[in-house]
Amino acid sequence: MITKETVKHIAKLARLGLTPKETEKMQKDLSLILDYFNLLKGVDITGIEPTFHSISNLDVSLRKDEVKKELKEGIEKLIKATPEKEGRYVKVKEIL
Repeated sequence: MITKETVKHIAKLARLGLTPKETEKMQKDLSLILDYFNLLKGVDITGIEPTFHSISNLDVSLRKDEVKKELKEGIEKLIKATPEKEGRYVKVKEIL
């Protein structure tokens, strides 16, 4: 079981102000978490491949990156509608 002093030390490092009641609750909660980790240490994992990703990314198919005609026309329309422009760039006020 984790000690109250350890909980207070962890709380100080995390800059948490815990009441005595919260310290006691954290002591129980952290002890349960550590007990669970000790339980997991006892599990036989021989022959099990490590998992680096939670999902398999082998079958990922991405679409080709292509410019759509409608999008290009919309951009041209927006550039023409701006009051100030330089070539294909829109001029805006300086903010810094």
